[in-house]
Amino acid sequence: MRVHTILAHPLPDSFAAAVHRTAADRLRACGHEVATADLYAEGFAPALTPAERAGYFDAEYDSSAVAPLVERLRWAEALVLVYPHWWFDQPAILKGYFDRVWVPGVAFRHDRAGGRILPLLTGLRSVSVLTSFGSPWWLTELYMRNPARRILTKGVLTACAPQARLRYCALYDMDRATDTARARHLERVAALMARL
Repeated sequence: MRVHTILAHPLPDSFAAAVHRTAADRLRACGHEVATADLYAEGFAPALTPAERAGYFDAEYDSSAVAPLVERLRWAEALVLVYPHWWFDQPAILKGYFDRVWVPGVAFRHDRAGGRILPLLTGLRSVSVLTSFGSPWWLTELYMRNPARRILTKGVLTACAPQARLRYCALYDMDRATDTARARHLERVAALMARL
């Protein structure tokens, strides 16, 4: 399978970076083709430009400024997103990735007659989220109801890749996680990637 992995963390020695390496290594060991992206290391600018916003409803949207990421997204049959949750949401750089890469003509097209959008990522079969939260499980899932997961599932994927199966692997209470808990999480990540 063609798998595109994306890391959204500014520190190359972070636990998220270790998760990303673990995932990519296991995927390659299982025989998958893997194309990686490290949004911070690649200098990705997350802010939608005025020109990009002005052209959002043009017949031919210009995504050339992010062409390498667009190419990897179109190539992928599976997507692996690796990031921490900050304030119960994905990092701004990852939100910017969706704003600038999952655009008209790439992830969806506008239905001029009905005002809705029509999915274009029909080849994307799987999206895996490998993430962490500083908060414990009960606060994230019961009290906050994990808003970022709901937006990704009910909003982004339903609109652009409705056939993609979401796989979700989170380490909760990261701020107090022991080395043993982190090692167990890396084992879970590797096992999840082996089942892709």
